[in-house]
Amino acid sequence: MSDATLTLSRLEDMRPPKMGNPDANILSSGLTQVAARGGPEWALRPGLLPYPEAVTFMEARVGEIAAGRAPELMWLVEHPPIYTAGTSANDADLLEACFPVFKTGRGGQFTYHGPGQRVVYVMLDLKRRKPDVRAYVHDLEEWLIGALAQLGVQGERRADRVGIWVARGGGREDKIAAIGVRIRHWVTFHGVALNVNPDLSHFSGIVPCGVRGHGVTSLADLGLKTSLRDVDAALRHSFSEVFGPVAD
Repeated sequence: MSDATLTLSRLEDMRPPKMGNPDANILSSGLTQVAARGGPEWALRPGLLPYPEAVTFMEARVGEIAAGRAPELMWLVEHPPIYTAGTSANDADLLEACFPVFKTGRGGQFTYHGPGQRVVYVMLDLKRRKPDVRAYVHDLEEWLIGALAQLGVQGERRADRVGIWVARGGGREDKIAAIGVRIRHWVTFHGVALNVNPDLSHFSGIVPCGVRGHGVTSLADLGLKTSLRDVDAALRHSFSEVFGPVAD
Protein backbone atom coordinates (compact mmCIF):
# COMPACT_ATOMS: atom_id res chain seq x y z
CA MET A 1 0.00 0.00 0.00
CA SER A 2 1.74 3.17 -1.15
CA ASP A 3 -0.93 5.81 -0.57
CA ALA A 4 -4.50 4.76 0.07
CA THR A 5 -7.39 6.97 1.07
CA LEU A 6 -10.06 5.26 3.14
CA THR A 7 -13.60 6.36 2.34
CA LEU A 8 -15.17 5.64 5.67
CA SER A 9 -18.77 5.83 4.55
CA ARG A 10 -18.01 2.79 2.38
CA LEU A 11 -14.96 0.85 3.50
CA GLU A 12 -15.02 -1.14 0.28
CA ASP A 13 -14.19 2.09 -1.61
CA MET A 14 -10.67 1.99 -0.19
CA ARG A 15 -8.80 2.38 -3.32
CA PRO A 16 6.84 14.98 12.88
CA PRO A 17 10.03 14.59 11.80
CA LYS A 18 12.74 14.46 14.45
CA MET A 19 13.54 17.61 16.34
CA GLY A 20 16.74 18.15 14.33
CA ASN A 21 14.94 18.04 11.00
CA PRO A 22 14.27 21.43 9.35
CA ASP A 23 10.64 20.38 8.80
CA ALA A 24 10.15 20.14 12.56
CA ASN A 25 9.44 23.84 13.11
CA ILE A 26 5.79 23.17 13.94
CA LEU A 27 6.73 20.55 16.49
CA SER A 28 9.34 22.76 18.12
CA SER A 29 7.11 25.84 18.27
CA GLY A 30 4.75 24.97 21.06
CA LEU A 31 4.12 21.22 20.98
CA THR A 32 4.43 19.45 24.31
CA GLN A 33 6.26 16.27 23.38
CA VAL A 34 6.75 12.98 25.21
CA ALA A 35 9.80 10.92 24.32
CA ALA A 36 8.96 7.57 22.80
CA ARG A 37 9.78 4.49 24.84
CA GLY A 38 8.17 1.63 23.03
CA GLY A 39 4.79 3.22 22.33
CA PRO A 40 3.71 6.22 20.28
CA GLU A 41 4.44 9.73 21.44
CA TRP A 42 1.45 11.45 23.00
CA ALA A 43 1.75 15.14 22.20
CA LEU A 44 -0.43 18.18 22.86
CA ARG A 45 -0.19 21.26 20.65
CA PRO A 46 -1.61 24.20 22.64
CA GLY A 47 -3.58 26.99 20.98
CA LEU A 48 -5.46 27.00 17.68
CA LEU A 49 -3.44 25.38 14.93
CA PRO A 50 -3.97 26.58 11.33
CA TYR A 51 -5.10 23.61 9.28
CA PRO A 52 -2.48 23.89 6.51
CA GLU A 53 0.27 23.72 9.13
CA ALA A 54 -1.25 20.54 10.53
CA VAL A 55 -1.30 18.90 7.10
CA THR A 56 2.30 19.94 6.36
CA PHE A 57 3.43 18.51 9.66
CA MET A 58 1.54 15.23 9.22
CA GLU A 59 2.90 14.72 5.70
CA ALA A 60 6.46 15.12 6.96
CA ARG A 61 6.01 13.01 10.07
CA VAL A 62 4.34 10.15 8.20
CA GLY A 63 7.29 10.02 5.83
CA GLU A 64 9.68 9.88 8.77
CA ILE A 65 7.70 7.10 10.45
CA ALA A 66 7.54 5.06 7.25
CA ALA A 67 11.30 5.43 6.85
CA GLY A 68 11.92 4.32 10.42
CA ARG A 69 13.38 7.68 11.44
CA ALA A 70 10.64 8.79 13.86
CA PRO A 71 8.30 7.08 16.32
CA GLU A 72 4.55 6.90 15.98
CA LEU A 73 2.63 9.93 17.19
CA MET A 74 -0.74 10.80 18.69
CA TRP A 75 -1.07 14.54 18.11
CA LEU A 76 -3.80 16.42 20.02
CA VAL A 77 -4.81 19.78 18.55
CA GLU A 78 -7.57 22.36 18.18
CA HIS A 79 -8.25 24.32 15.01
CA PRO A 80 -9.86 27.68 14.34
CA PRO A 81 -13.31 27.32 12.73
CA ILE A 82 -12.94 25.58 9.35
CA TYR A 83 -14.63 23.06 7.09
CA THR A 84 -12.67 20.22 5.51
CA ALA A 85 -13.75 18.24 2.47
CA GLY A 86 -12.72 14.60 2.22
CA THR A 87 -12.22 12.69 -1.00
CA SER A 88 -15.93 11.74 -1.18
CA ALA A 89 -17.28 15.22 -0.43
CA ASN A 90 -20.36 16.25 -2.39
CA ASP A 91 -20.41 19.95 -3.27
CA ALA A 92 -24.13 20.02 -2.50
CA ASP A 93 -23.33 19.23 1.13
CA LEU A 94 -21.57 22.58 1.53
CA LEU A 95 -24.67 24.59 2.36
CA GLU A 96 -22.92 27.83 3.26
CA ALA A 97 -19.19 28.52 3.40
CA CYS A 98 -19.32 30.25 6.76
CA PHE A 99 -15.64 29.44 7.35
CA PRO A 100 -12.61 28.61 5.22
CA VAL A 101 -12.95 25.33 3.33
CA PHE A 102 -9.96 23.03 2.82
CA LYS A 103 -9.84 20.06 0.50
CA THR A 104 -8.02 17.23 2.19
CA GLY A 105 -6.77 13.79 1.23
CA ARG A 106 -8.54 11.95 4.03
CA GLY A 107 -11.49 9.69 3.38
CA GLY A 108 -15.02 10.88 4.05
CA GLN A 109 -17.01 13.99 3.24
CA PHE A 110 -17.46 17.44 4.81
CA THR A 111 -16.75 18.00 8.47
CA TYR A 112 -16.25 20.94 10.80
CA HIS A 113 -13.32 21.66 13.11
CA GLY A 114 -13.16 24.46 15.62
CA PRO A 115 -12.49 25.56 19.19
CA GLY A 116 -13.89 23.21 21.81
CA GLN A 117 -13.38 20.15 19.62
CA ARG A 118 -10.56 17.76 20.36
CA VAL A 119 -8.90 16.65 17.15
CA VAL A 120 -6.43 13.79 17.40
CA TYR A 121 -4.18 13.10 14.44
CA VAL A 122 -3.26 9.44 14.62
CA MET A 123 0.06 8.46 13.05
CA LEU A 124 0.56 4.74 13.58
CA ASP A 125 2.59 2.17 11.66
CA LEU A 126 0.10 -0.54 10.72
CA LYS A 127 2.83 -2.56 9.08
CA ARG A 128 4.34 -3.02 12.52
CA ARG A 129 1.01 -3.38 14.29
CA LYS A 130 -1.50 -5.09 12.01
CA PRO A 131 -1.87 -4.26 8.30
CA ASP A 132 -5.66 -4.45 8.31
CA VAL A 133 -7.54 -1.25 7.51
CA ARG A 134 -10.96 -2.47 8.62
CA ALA A 135 -9.53 -3.61 11.94
CA TYR A 136 -7.85 -0.23 12.35
CA VAL A 137 -11.09 1.70 11.83
CA HIS A 138 -12.89 -0.64 14.23
CA ASP A 139 -10.19 0.07 16.83
CA LEU A 140 -10.56 3.82 16.34
CA GLU A 141 -14.27 3.44 17.04
CA GLU A 142 -13.58 1.26 20.07
CA TRP A 143 -11.10 3.82 21.39
CA LEU A 144 -13.63 6.66 21.16
CA ILE A 145 -16.42 4.56 22.65
CA GLY A 146 -14.18 3.63 25.58
CA ALA A 147 -13.17 7.24 26.21
CA LEU A 148 -16.79 8.39 26.13
CA ALA A 149 -17.76 5.64 28.57
CA GLN A 150 -15.21 6.98 31.06
CA LEU A 151 -16.89 10.37 30.72
CA GLY A 152 -20.35 8.93 31.34
CA VAL A 153 -21.58 8.85 27.74
CA GLN A 154 -22.73 5.79 25.82
CA GLY A 155 -21.25 6.17 22.37
CA GLU A 156 -22.30 3.72 19.68
CA ARG A 157 -21.22 2.75 16.17
CA ARG A 158 -23.65 2.36 13.28
CA ALA A 159 -23.10 -0.03 10.39
CA ASP A 160 -24.47 2.42 7.81
CA ARG A 161 -22.98 5.64 9.21
CA VAL A 162 -19.47 6.71 10.07
CA GLY A 163 -18.47 8.16 13.39
CA ILE A 164 -19.70 7.65 16.93
CA TRP A 165 -23.35 8.30 17.77
CA VAL A 166 -25.43 9.02 20.87
CA ALA A 167 -29.06 7.94 21.13
CA ARG A 168 -31.15 10.86 22.40
CA GLY A 169 -34.53 9.12 22.68
CA GLY A 170 -37.55 9.10 20.43
CA GLY A 171 -35.50 7.70 17.58
CA ARG A 172 -33.15 10.69 17.55
CA GLU A 173 -29.44 10.03 17.17
CA ASP A 174 -26.69 12.65 17.11
CA LYS A 175 -23.05 12.33 16.12
CA ILE A 176 -20.51 13.18 18.80
CA ALA A 177 -17.29 12.11 17.07
CA ALA A 178 -16.08 11.95 13.48
CA ILE A 179 -13.46 9.72 11.87
CA GLY A 180 -11.44 10.39 8.72
CA VAL A 181 -8.41 8.38 7.72
CA ARG A 182 -5.63 8.27 5.16
CA ILE A 183 -2.89 5.66 4.95
CA ARG A 184 0.47 5.91 3.18
CA HIS A 185 2.99 3.07 3.16
CA TRP A 186 0.82 1.55 5.91
CA VAL A 187 1.31 4.61 8.14
CA THR A 188 -1.96 6.26 9.18
CA PHE A 189 -2.70 9.96 9.36
CA HIS A 190 -5.62 12.33 9.85
CA GLY A 191 -7.77 10.73 12.58
CA VAL A 192 -10.68 11.63 14.86
CA ALA A 193 -12.56 14.66 16.16
CA LEU A 194 -14.55 14.58 19.40
CA ASN A 195 -17.02 17.35 20.22
CA VAL A 196 -16.37 18.62 23.73
CA ASN A 197 -17.93 22.09 23.81
CA PRO A 198 -17.81 23.57 20.30
CA ASP A 199 -20.38 26.01 18.95
CA LEU A 200 -22.73 23.48 17.37
CA SER A 201 -24.32 26.16 15.20
CA HIS A 202 -21.10 26.13 13.17
CA PHE A 203 -22.10 22.75 11.76
CA SER A 204 -25.09 24.35 10.04
CA GLY A 205 -23.03 25.31 7.00
CA ILE A 206 -22.53 21.68 5.97
CA VAL A 207 -24.22 18.30 5.92
CA PRO A 208 -21.76 16.67 8.35
CA CYS A 209 -20.17 13.63 6.73
CA GLY A 210 -22.97 13.60 4.18
CA VAL A 211 -25.43 12.15 6.68
CA ARG A 212 -28.86 13.78 6.50
CA GLY A 213 -31.65 13.28 9.00
CA HIS A 214 -29.39 13.22 12.04
CA GLY A 215 -27.80 15.94 14.14
CA VAL A 216 -24.60 16.60 16.01
CA THR A 217 -24.01 16.82 19.72
CA SER A 218 -21.22 17.44 22.20
CA LEU A 219 -20.37 16.63 25.78
CA ALA A 220 -21.58 20.11 26.75
CA ASP A 221 -24.81 19.64 24.79
CA LEU A 222 -25.38 16.44 26.77
CA GLY A 223 -25.10 18.43 29.99
CA LEU A 224 -21.55 17.47 30.93
CA LYS A 225 -19.11 20.10 32.18
CA THR A 226 -16.04 18.35 30.86
CA SER A 227 -12.75 20.10 30.16
CA LEU A 228 -10.40 19.28 27.31
CA ARG A 229 -7.95 18.08 29.93
CA ASP A 230 -10.54 15.58 31.20
CA VAL A 231 -11.19 14.42 27.64
CA ASP A 232 -7.49 14.05 26.92
CA ALA A 233 -7.03 11.88 30.01
CA ALA A 234 -9.94 9.65 29.00
CA LEU A 235 -8.62 9.38 25.45
CA ARG A 236 -5.18 8.41 26.65
CA HIS A 237 -6.49 5.76 29.03
CA SER A 238 -8.81 4.26 26.43
CA PHE A 239 -6.08 4.32 23.78
CA SER A 240 -3.80 2.21 25.96
CA GLU A 241 -6.58 -0.34 26.39
CA VAL A 242 -7.24 -0.65 22.65
CA PHE A 243 -3.89 0.04 20.97
CA GLY A 244 -1.41 -0.55 23.78
CA PRO A 245 0.66 1.79 25.95
CA VAL A 246 1.95 5.18 24.89
CA ALA A 247 5.37 6.58 25.67
CA ASP A 248 5.94 7.48 29.32
